[in-house]
Amino acid sequence: MSFIVVIPARYASTRLKGKPLIEFAGKPMIEHVYRAACASGAQKVVIATDDVGIEAAVQAFGGNVCMTRADHESGTDRLQEVAQYYGWADDQIIVNVQGDEPLIPPAVIDQVANNLAQNTTASASTLAWPVQSEAQMFDPNAVKVVADQQGLALYFSRAPIPWHRDSFQQQADITAAGAMRHIGIYGYKVGLLHQFVQWPMATLEGIEKLEQLRILANGQRIHVELACQEVPAGVDTDEDVKRIKALLEPK
Repeated sequence: MSFIVVIPARYASTRLKGKPLIEFAGKPMIEHVYRAACASGAQKVVIATDDVGIEAAVQAFGGNVCMTRADHESGTDRLQEVAQYYGWADDQIIVNVQGDEPLIPPAVIDQVANNLAQNTTASASTLAWPVQSEAQMFDPNAVKVVADQQGLALYFSRAPIPWHRDSFQQQADITAAGAMRHIGIYGYKVGLLHQFVQWPMATLEGIEKLEQLRILANGQRIHVELACQEVPAGVDTDEDVKRIKALLEPK
C-alpha cells in the first residue's frame, strides 16, 4: 500500500498571519510538519501553498512544494488542485496533514492511510479521540463524531453528540456518553477529490461549517477509528505558540 501526504499551508491565517513560518527551535513550523510526514510511510510528501514566502522557505529546507491558487474555499479544494497537477490516479490515496500540527505523530498518518486502503466501502478516512472534559464536549470548536458498528461515520457536529439523555439531564457524565472528538487528519482517494469540487455545498455543511458533511450528504462513506496515539493540539493562537515553544525549546 502506497500513499502520498499533502500539507496545505496558507499564509493568510485568520488568527495567526504567516502561521506556517513561525519558528520553533530554529525551524519554521511547516518544516516540523514536513519532517513528521516524511517519517511516516508516505512515498512522497508535498506542501501545497499559495504564498511565495512559504514556497521559498520550503525550498530552503529541501522540501517538495506545489504552488496553488489563492481562491480555494477549503483545504480539500487545494488538495484536488495538487492531485490534478500531478495527474495522480483516481485510486491513489492522499493523506491531508494540517500544516499547523508540528507535533503530529507519524504513526497516525500511517494509520489513516492504512484504514482507507483496507476499508473498500469508504472513500475517505479520518481519526478520533475520546472527549476529555465537559468543557470540550460543549465546545463548538471541538468537533464531535458518531460512527456505526463498522466504523463508518454517521455524522460530524459542533454540538455535543451523542446526547446522553439520562446523564446530561443533571450533570454531564462524559464517560457515559462515550463521545469522540474528531481529529482533523484525512485520507482521501483522488477520485473522491475530483467529485468533491463538483458538488455544491451541502445544506448541513453550510449550517455546521464542516466540509466533511458534503461527503456524507452525497452518499460517500468516511471511515473513523480511534487514533493509535494521542495527537497534540495544533497551533491556532498565541497561547498555542507558547505551548509548542515550551515543548520544542526546553530551557
